[in-house]
Amino acid sequence: MKVKEVVNALEQFAPLPLQDSYDNAGLQLGLTDAEVSGALLCLDVTEDVIAEAVRLGCNLIVSHHPLIFRGVKSITGKNYVERCIMKALQQGIVIFSAHTNLDNAPQGVSFKMAQKLGLRDVQVLDPLPSSLSQQAGAGVIGVLPSPMGQQAFLALLKETFQVGCVLHSSATDHLIYKVALCGGAGSFLSEQAQQQGADAFVTGEIKYHDFFNHDDILLAAIGHYESEQYTMEIFKSILGEAFPQLPVWQTTVNTNPINYF
Repeated sequence: MKVKEVVNALEQFAPLPLQDSYDNAGLQLGLTDAEVSGALLCLDVTEDVIAEAVRLGCNLIVSHHPLIFRGVKSITGKNYVERCIMKALQQGIVIFSAHTNLDNAPQGVSFKMAQKLGLRDVQVLDPLPSSLSQQAGAGVIGVLPSPMGQQAFLALLKETFQVGCVLHSSATDHLIYKVALCGGAGSFLSEQAQQQGADAFVTGEIKYHDFFNHDDILLAAIGHYESEQYTMEIFKSILGEAFPQLPVWQTTVNTNPINYF
């Protein structure tokens, strides 16, 4: 099969028109007429990921975060983006990214978070005014199987997302039942989560001042990488269903640039 067939399958699940205006999702580099030898799935394209693709014999990398996000005016190897571009081109590797279009897609990143937490009755938190889908938009909101205390809920987050540290607002005796989620940097949805009656709002990153003035809701930041780590499972499911014979690997490289001590 050709790269363009794989790209079409990914874009059918997460159409490019669903991406946010600032984004640069889609084909990053390479030729879509190339035959696919194998696909490597990752969150971030790094030099180690490209080396892994070469070892595995993969000529396609599918990432969540775009390698090329802003304009590239020269390619001299002065930073990791330029070095990755050079190495991918040298090795004939195609790079495709599904970013905010996958965040906003039905059954996208936040839906996967909800699935991992076992939420029920999951709906989009901030629907897009789009004719593409009734379930497209940012974040999700749903309910736990049963109410639980805040400390138990925070422990559930640590276990589910393998988090070294959960940043959270002041805990109270308020039980957690209705939960809003957003993968990545989703603090812009905290007000909507509160307005829709969520007991907790969980995302990857929350700014310092956003932790203020939220007495009626527990805010929890679990880390950008941690909140999106299961995105590779979405890619694998899409490709496995569309191309059962295609060799597909999830990267073994931890690309999280943040370390915990």
